[in-house]
Amino acid sequence: MTTPFPFTAVVGQDDLRLALLLNAVSPAVGGVLVRGEKGTAKSTAVRALSALMPEVPVVAGCRFSCDPTAPDPACPDGPHEAGAGGERPARMVELPVGASEDRLVGALDIERALAEGVKAFEPGLLADAHRGILYVDEVNLLHDHLVDLLLDAAAMGASYVEREGVSVRHAARFLLVGTMNPEEGELRPQLLDRFGLTVEVAASREPDQRVEVVRRRLAYDDDPAAFAARWADEEAAVRQRIVAARELLPSVRLGDGALRQIAATCAAFEVDGMRADIVMARTATALAAWAGRTDVLAEDVRQAALLALPHRRRRNPFDAPGLDEDKLDQTLEEFSGESEGDEDPDPDGPGGGGGQPPSEGPQSDGGSGAQPEVGEGGEPQPSGAGSGEQSAVRAAEPFRTKVLSVPGLGDGAAGRRSRARTEHGRTTGARRPQGTLTRLHLAATVQAAAPHQRARGRSGPGLVLRRDDLRQATREGREGNLVLFVVDASGSMAARQRMSAVKGAVLSLLLDAYQRRDKVGLVTFRGSAADVALPPTSSVDAAAARLESLPTGGRTPLAAGLLKAHDVLRVERLRDPARRALVVVVTDGRATGGPEPVALAGRAARLFAAEGVASVVVDCESGPVRLGLAGQLAGELGGTAVTLDELRADSIAGLVKDVQRRAA
Repeated sequence: MTTPFPFTAVVGQDDLRLALLLNAVSPAVGGVLVRGEKGTAKSTAVRALSALMPEVPVVAGCRFSCDPTAPDPACPDGPHEAGAGGERPARMVELPVGASEDRLVGALDIERALAEGVKAFEPGLLADAHRGILYVDEVNLLHDHLVDLLLDAAAMGASYVEREGVSVRHAARFLLVGTMNPEEGELRPQLLDRFGLTVEVAASREPDQRVEVVRRRLAYDDDPAAFAARWADEEAAVRQRIVAARELLPSVRLGDGALRQIAATCAAFEVDGMRADIVMARTATALAAWAGRTDVLAEDVRQAALLALPHRRRRNPFDAPGLDEDKLDQTLEEFSGESEGDEDPDPDGPGGGGGQPPSEGPQSDGGSGAQPEVGEGGEPQPSGAGSGEQSAVRAAEPFRTKVLSVPGLGDGAAGRRSRARTEHGRTTGARRPQGTLTRLHLAATVQAAAPHQRARGRSGPGLVLRRDDLRQATREGREGNLVLFVVDASGSMAARQRMSAVKGAVLSLLLDAYQRRDKVGLVTFRGSAADVALPPTSSVDAAAARLESLPTGGRTPLAAGLLKAHDVLRVERLRDPARRALVVVVTDGRATGGPEPVALAGRAARLFAAEGVASVVVDCESGPVRLGLAGQLAGELGGTAVTLDELRADSIAGLVKDVQRRAA
């Protein structure tokens, strides 16, 4: 068995360690979401936590970890008699991002259930994690159908496995811990809210601390057992402190003053629902117990807010999470009262019993930088970005867009954009199973077995089934796509009002991609070349940031932009062949620079048409005289063209209503 890195040997990351320890003291806090860049000890700290958790009393031989003092009456391995049982270490179960549904919730033997009426059930990861830790690395990349199952289990404290009316239920209460790199995409709000606390982590910029990180890691890699032995006393002390805090927890008093501060803070930051209030109350109570106190102080409420509210405050999808600490202090001061005390929380021990999450650095005011000023003589001021180039302008307000989709039926990752064959969705037919049967088509199975009942000697009420009779249901749902934006940033697009509208349209499409669980990429072209501003990623936030800082100016190398996009798609097909692409070209259709720019752009566009790549051209041409070049480009691409006005969903709806009125 691999020796884990000691929890107390993790350098820095006080807030991460504190959040994990608070959940060890009070699992009712609801888990931790750890957000941060790669290489910041996120997984190391989480895996080390399980070694500090107290042992769990269990019924001997129960696969579902029933508590011997109060066994689950509906346990599939039960019923159990209440009484003495054994103890085992607390488990930390890892959920792989690519796990199947059966691996998560367990598998039911459909053949035996139909033929013999026996509920033969093989437990999954949710059963293994009961009364322990369920850890999801890269939780933001988890497939939607697994997220739905996690949400159900977290909400009900139980897991249900159902196959055509045959069901098994078992308890599934666990500490949910997830880690993620925000650059790879954000979490669905429903799952985000299920994490009690959130912590932002970043690598230290202090040379001495970085040296100590490297020194300890090298020592651990050389001899894990010897390194762990050197930290055994510290580990034992923290383990004992957790046990003491758990024993003290029922005696901690949460006064009316602290409750009013909690309620006022949640209201001030406009969080949705009441879960934030409850989590803050539990966290503040756990902080007091961890510090060895029986009263909740204002310091506990403040720390609880910093851990429980950043991911719950109402914000736009592209806003960075965080909390205005001045506003927090003002709210706590306004509602201070009996929650105030003279006793300070214990600053000793891992996590320090408090502290503040790392600051997120200087915050942007939401602008896009200073705009170049023009003097009286017509010359630009030095703030300009260079000859023929204008600084970035802010995007116009986003709007709800028309739904753009890839035609046909795909097999890509679950999402909400285009039609696809999926494990979830409406049933469209049946087929013989390939491998393990996951979704039984009951009618087709009975129909396949019925003609053979006499030959098989059926004599009782049960149906005589063979493996060849089983039929898998085929289902149709929705997939996520790769939405590759090809944005014209040339001088012909550089008029301020026009580029602002273009950026607003692209931002609106990015919001749509965020909601539909797509990957996105961004190619821009201007001057004499095209650039991959953002390689395909699940982080729509990153695309929005690159778009915001995009400058304009110069000629229009349309062919270069299309060829660069073609190269991006070619590489992406090798990485993710099942994910279909939708190319969105945002341009007025003009092509300038180099020999025969229009003809070259046409040849580049026909490459997409020959490969059957779905495409849409967003026509940005404006003014009373229109050349229709974007429409011609759409024809070469084999796609469709829409104007900025037609891209709006409300404009389409209005057009439909007008047509209906005329028909009436």
